[in-house]
Amino acid sequence: MWTLSGFVDEISDDFAQQCKVAAGLGLRFVEVRSAWGINILDLDTSQLNTLQETLASNDLQVSSIGSPIGKISIDDDFPPHLERMRHAVEVAEILQAPYIRLFSFFIPEGTDPDSRRDEVLSRMATLADAAADSDVILVHENEKEIYGDIPRRCLDIVTSVSSPRLQLAWDPANFVQVGVRPFTEGYAMLRPHVSYIQIKDALLADGSVVVAGAGDGEVAETVRALRADGFDGFFSLEPHLGEYTAYGALSGPELFTKAWQGFTDILGSEGIQYA
Repeated sequence: MWTLSGFVDEISDDFAQQCKVAAGLGLRFVEVRSAWGINILDLDTSQLNTLQETLASNDLQVSSIGSPIGKISIDDDFPPHLERMRHAVEVAEILQAPYIRLFSFFIPEGTDPDSRRDEVLSRMATLADAAADSDVILVHENEKEIYGDIPRRCLDIVTSVSSPRLQLAWDPANFVQVGVRPFTEGYAMLRPHVSYIQIKDALLADGSVVVAGAGDGEVAETVRALRADGFDGFFSLEPHLGEYTAYGALSGPELFTKAWQGFTDILGSEGIQYA
């Protein structure tokens, strides 16, 4: 039984609406990135309390904190960001989220990412250390234009840091957008370190995001392989079918539902049960 979740801030800025639509689709978990147009790490105590109450009233739990940790330039000041990481762990513990998504720093345009390897790995190790005394797992997302945007460097991060607190999130669309065929070129290499799946797809021709299964993200092939491997974890819908930037997206209820339908159709065709 696989567990579906989703970046519900793509539904609406209003958190009550986010939860209502998610629960209506039968989701039991959500990935929290923002509420009321405010990043999850910038919510105050009162807002976090309201968020918890709204989740509970809709019988929803949190699969992951969709944090922006690591979505700064490798040249930006790191100590304030480390404090933000520590706060992310606190928020995850408050919301009982088992995962926190993070990134491996934007590399300046025209710079060889491998030339910044040592700085990136040092920072990633420090971020992992910030979660050492918690039960939270950090999952690195392969965002484009960061150090870990291709399979080889994703593997480098997780094996070099070698922390039980740091694993990988798999995002097929992001791989497509940097010219990678995800399953063909990355699955066997990264699968031992992948613990969280994000669901969106894209076209190699122009990088545009499409419903899962309609692009070049090899979603069906990946699903089959994950089932064969005995994967038992979260699949988080991140539609990006409406307007989106590097820091978030707004698809609306209809397009979020379309994304849910597209992926659940794949699961149904493969005979895979989900909740």
